[in-house]
Amino acid sequence: MTVGEFDPHALAPEEFIAQVHSFEFWFQAVDGYLSDRPYGRSQHTVETDFDDASRDRLITTLCNYCVGETAALEGASGMITFAPNRNAKIFLATQVADEARHLEVFVKRLRDLGVTDPDAEIAKRASPDLLAFKARLLELVGNRDWNAAVFAQNVILETMESTVFQSHAKTADPITAQILDGVIKDERRRSELERLRRPPQWCLLKLLIKEPCRPEPEVRFGG
Repeated sequence: MTVGEFDPHALAPEEFIAQVHSFEFWFQAVDGYLSDRPYGRSQHTVETDFDDASRDRLITTLCNYCVGETAALEGASGMITFAPNRNAKIFLATQVADEARHLEVFVKRLRDLGVTDPDAEIAKRASPDLLAFKARLLELVGNRDWNAAVFAQNVILETMESTVFQSHAKTADPITAQILDGVIKDERRRSELERLRRPPQWCLLKLLIKEPCRPEPEVRFGG
């Protein structure tokens, strides 16, 4: 069964959970948009001739993307040890793979832009507020606070990243836009925040906060 052959959101809640939390689903999903893009980009795309100011702004942006992806990588990997069930552990493992890939492609983009020591550059340009958020997230993970850690990472951080990536992709140079396109698809595959009103997606969110997996009642407005 391939991802393109069915809509997982049409499944019963329990079957939906089993599908989207599987590595099989993950492999089939990413193959469609990453198989021909080493480091998230086509090798046929020509590099943009940046002026110094534009290159510097992009490097700063990418450095902060790396901070966010590192936070997500360390957060997701840490939560695996105290996730409440097997499905949640597998889901987080696929997220670890996603976040690690995102960090790798952003670091590679930094190198392509002439950054010889990405770690030092990230440390120099990282936003203090983003570093503080990362520290707080990892504190929640270290305290094994499942509900708070999931909310901080898979709601707050993922929403911020998705919004920023989508906005940036609209104006980015062609190579950066291609990289962001793959990252956005990863984010959308995991959260699909615009579809959370559908019962299976509410079921996914409830699984993450240890609530029973049951379809939500239909909400009616008016009389």
